[in-house]
Amino acid sequence: MFRLFPTRFALFKAFIGLFLILSVIVRLSFLIWNFSEVDKNIIQLSLTFLIGSLFDIATISFFTIPYLVYLVFFPVRFYGAIVDKAITYFGIFLGILILYFSFFGEITFWDEFQRRYNFIAVDYLIYTYEVIKNINESYPLPILISLMLILVCTSIFIIYRMGYFRDSFESKTSFKVKLIAALPWVFIVTISSLFVNNKQADFSDNRYNNELAKAGIYSFFAAFRNNELAYKEFYKTVAEKEAFGTVKAEFSNKGDTFINPSKNEIFRNIKNSDSLKFEQRPNIIFICIESLSGKYLNTLGSELNITPTLDSLANQSIFFTNLFATGTRTVRGMEAITLSIPPTPGRSIVKRKNNAGLFTIGEVFKEKGYDRNFFYGGDGYFDNMNTYFGGNGFNIIDRGRGFLLDKSIYTTRTNIEDREVSFENAWGVCDEDIYRKVIKEADNAHATGKPFFDFVMTTSNHKPYTYPEGKIDIPSGSGRNGAIKYTDYAIGEFLKTARTKPWFTNTVFVIMSDHCASSAGRWELDVQNYHIPALIYNLPNTTPHKISKLSSQIDMFPTLFGLLGWDYTSNLFGLDILKMNPEDERAFIGNYRKLGLLKEDKVMILGDQKTANFYQWKSEDNSLKSVIIDNDFLHNTISWYQVSDYLYMNNGLKANN
Repeated sequence: MFRLFPTRFALFKAFIGLFLILSVIVRLSFLIWNFSEVDKNIIQLSLTFLIGSLFDIATISFFTIPYLVYLVFFPVRFYGAIVDKAITYFGIFLGILILYFSFFGEITFWDEFQRRYNFIAVDYLIYTYEVIKNINESYPLPILISLMLILVCTSIFIIYRMGYFRDSFESKTSFKVKLIAALPWVFIVTISSLFVNNKQADFSDNRYNNELAKAGIYSFFAAFRNNELAYKEFYKTVAEKEAFGTVKAEFSNKGDTFINPSKNEIFRNIKNSDSLKFEQRPNIIFICIESLSGKYLNTLGSELNITPTLDSLANQSIFFTNLFATGTRTVRGMEAITLSIPPTPGRSIVKRKNNAGLFTIGEVFKEKGYDRNFFYGGDGYFDNMNTYFGGNGFNIIDRGRGFLLDKSIYTTRTNIEDREVSFENAWGVCDEDIYRKVIKEADNAHATGKPFFDFVMTTSNHKPYTYPEGKIDIPSGSGRNGAIKYTDYAIGEFLKTARTKPWFTNTVFVIMSDHCASSAGRWELDVQNYHIPALIYNLPNTTPHKISKLSSQIDMFPTLFGLLGWDYTSNLFGLDILKMNPEDERAFIGNYRKLGLLKEDKVMILGDQKTANFYQWKSEDNSLKSVIIDNDFLHNTISWYQVSDYLYMNNGLKANN
């Protein structure tokens, strides 16, 4: 009688069993980990584990195909020979090692992102230096590796004692029987390849249930294949003329005049000066704070008392209390800030091809005669930052560790030297060190008499949350609260030094986060986890005040340009927040698959299966309640995202156009 696992397949069966056991342990662990967030309805939980089991079977069928081929075609007469034993022991050891590596990797990834592997994990394969060093600094790596090896050896020993090796080596299973036994697995692989995709695990309105239903290894390879999403193929669309008409009407209503009104583009002239408002050209230092959620500031409702500097600045600046990030990663924040564009599906433009020579905020500064500089405490090779900023006219100041810029990029690169570093971790030098470098370069720039725009990317508020000891009352490496307090402290020390400089009175400081500390939640898009602090400090002839208008990261620099009285040519999507009417207030939020538009307490979310869901957002508990689709709202949402994608795909973001 036909058997799915003949004796020659004994180790094949053992390996599959171990994989399924580990998969269940991972799924149960994540369920317990986020038990308060998961939909615990018995039907939902049953579907979670049922779908998860199907994905597990699909995963293991792909994963074991090489070994299955070996089992089927290895000649019977050589069963148990030295070559058979060598290949088998090595293959089983390597396979089990990969299983446990994935097991521990999923736990650390979930700890950081509350998701199964996605395109972020794929990106991390490229930036091994920072990632491995970060893991080493964040976790007891020698203990984890030792534990992993112990588990691998223990598993092999148990499999050996259960007789699976003996059964395989002493088997007399014929080629015909092996071939028949292999056919169901080939069938599963074929069906999985043709008809199964990772999105099918998204069966629930609860994001955690969807993530639990997925399989980590399967999700990794799905992300490897699909880290860019063609908007027209995956999302709802409208006629291009209608989409551009909707977006351009927003700008026309503000008095902008289009250079080519009949074309599918948004190049336009913006006028901010008048008889009472003249252009100012101060130096601009923009500080992009790593992973700082609004909820950590006392000014925005916290009781942690870990941001005294920023809370003080909130009362001395133009402070934006209702501003939202566009995404969940640093490169997404950089995209929003520099290109002033709604989030694009898939990868950030910072990491895509064809991202040089774009119309960024740097082009506006260039038009006004500014030097443009990008400061980063690590090596800007990470996340393609140097290529992006260098390819768009910025000088680079980073911790260059040997990664060279592409030969097609013409820019000046200045290293942060060893003698300038007092503390450094996986992601780069501490914030105090990067600010000292900013001060030094500002002194040099001031001597030339030419205004400068500095984009400063901080790193200290990032796992492993380490920083110089003795600076604050929370020990280094003890958690995010300490990193936030040190980040805040470093800003205070930077401004204290800056105030002693002759260029301070003519320098405006803009401070804003790149994204929140953790943007994952139970909903499609967890709205509150996009709320970030933002302020403009030391702007001459301006009374400090708080702005409560709902706005987006993409609006910060158009607002600054308005405050400076600049008339300029623009290809930016952002609006001047101070000129917004109530009906103009909105925020764009998204992740690599979901694209959302928030207005008042309503949010429309576009999905990559041409779906659209409309919700009422309750800020008190950060919940979303499904409501009937508002077609005008839907059309507006589609238009903004479709136009953004169209311009990128058709070179409409290029400065030379």
